[in-house]
Amino acid sequence: MITVIYCDQFLEHKTGLLHPERPERLSAIVKALKATPWAAQIDWQFPTAVTSDSKTKLKPLLEEVHSVDHIRLVKAISVNGGGYLDGDTPLSTESYEVALLAVNAWLDGINSVLEKNQPAFVLARPPGHHAEADRGMGFCLFSNAAIAAHYALQQPNINKVAILDWDVHHGNGTQAIIENHPNLAYCSLHQSPCYPGTGFEGEQGAYNNVLNIPMSPGSTVELYKGAFESKVMPFLQNFQPDLLIVSAGYDANHDDPLANISLYPQDYGLFTEYCLQLTSKILFGLEGGYDLASLAQSVVATIESCLA
Repeated sequence: MITVIYCDQFLEHKTGLLHPERPERLSAIVKALKATPWAAQIDWQFPTAVTSDSKTKLKPLLEEVHSVDHIRLVKAISVNGGGYLDGDTPLSTESYEVALLAVNAWLDGINSVLEKNQPAFVLARPPGHHAEADRGMGFCLFSNAAIAAHYALQQPNINKVAILDWDVHHGNGTQAIIENHPNLAYCSLHQSPCYPGTGFEGEQGAYNNVLNIPMSPGSTVELYKGAFESKVMPFLQNFQPDLLIVSAGYDANHDDPLANISLYPQDYGLFTEYCLQLTSKILFGLEGGYDLASLAQSVVATIESCLA
């Protein structure tokens, strides 16, 4: 069995006509997962609801990662009818509540992984890895993976947490939030040059806890395999995390409209197998991926590898 955390409320973050980060992304994934031969092995769970009580519990954790001004701005834009954080990042009237629900889902995912000692997948939106401490950007409102990592460190027997980001875009927000924390590590494989123009190879973080692996446009799975075996795996093995969080973006697919890497859905099954060599305590959380068919099949491949 694998836990997948999802609810239809994630569809209520409306981004507008033709925006690539659209509700249909989740609908396509859910449909594909329910059509698999192993669909009965998925334990579907609802995230913790956003109530006044859960908001109170979430507040200190959210403020540990984000400025109060940023949190207030996201709320204000949303409750006042919607608008934009930047040119790429729209909010609708439900977006603030949905973004809090997404954070809850990532925290629920951490709880599931630690309770069951096996992987879980958070199927939520909006994504988060571009969100910096004091601003949202690149479709992202709150830094889900970084918040989840901070939360994990508060749990018993968790002293180190690593984040592996295989989204085609560098997670500038995640890196900026964790690079000065000695018990957190960040590793990213991303297309370069590409949005947001960050993630340079020489960056190491304050504690040698950052590894950026820029990938040239057109890179194939063979190049990714080489990067995993020569760089990603040694870096993570050396850090020795008690838990691994994967910022699971699927926009490095050949068919994705927003980038130029040539991966295919089955390749993410291979990446998952690498992760499982490190630990069974893995939280996968959805980031990018904008071609619906390849996105859905990539999530299928990821989860299928966890069930093997």
